[in-house]
Amino acid sequence: MEPSLRAQTEMPGLVSLSPVNESEKKSAPWYIEIPVVIVVTLLVIFLLQTFVGRVYMIPSQSMEPTLHGCEGCTGDRIFVDKVSYRFSDPEPGDVVVFKGTDSWNSGFVSQRSTNDVVRSLQNLGSYVGLVAPDENDLVKRIVATGGQTVSCQAGDTAVMVDGSPIDQSYTLQPSAYPVDTTTGSEACGGAYFGPLEVPEGNYFMMGDNRTNSADSRAHMGDEYQGTIPEENIRGKVQAIIFPFNRIGLVEDPDIQ
Repeated sequence: MEPSLRAQTEMPGLVSLSPVNESEKKSAPWYIEIPVVIVVTLLVIFLLQTFVGRVYMIPSQSMEPTLHGCEGCTGDRIFVDKVSYRFSDPEPGDVVVFKGTDSWNSGFVSQRSTNDVVRSLQNLGSYVGLVAPDENDLVKRIVATGGQTVSCQAGDTAVMVDGSPIDQSYTLQPSAYPVDTTTGSEACGGAYFGPLEVPEGNYFMMGDNRTNSADSRAHMGDEYQGTIPEENIRGKVQAIIFPFNRIGLVEDPDIQ
């Protein structure tokens, strides 16, 4: 007879078998189980935010009417996909989140504490989405890519890329601010600019709220001529996930 089983006679001629010497399985104590659950949860969040996607909040009006945000209001929360650009290149019409280059960061002020311990905790929290990354992340739409020439001059019906007008149906109309027609136009969304050949591997960015967006046009004197290197792109904006009345996909029309 197996050592872990014993025979117990219930009635003459009947034999039943039941397990013996088998200790009951015990769950881990709460003071071990809870920390393990927390650590595993944070690890999963870290992996998702590092390799899959992240949620950002829109703080300004530069991407109206596509994305909503303003000081003191409930800005859109957007889901930014980090997977798409592992298999394809960013394209004109995509709305992307990117890290600003030096000229874009002139007004950026770090929100990190001066206390070393608190700052370390803040940095740790940024990896799991509890605290914003300590960098100047911005959101704009790609208008032109490396090798293309972008401009907008008097008489142009829209921003021009390689001599052809782009689709601007997604921009804020009417303009948020009046345009000085002696130096620009409604079609250009402000002052005339260009022509500029976008450096290879870089992207020319513009806000959908053209007269209220400090985008690539405002930084054309820097080392990248106002464009953003591909390595600075954090991901593609796929959807608005909050507030509930604005939930929906963010379109990426073929603007060229």
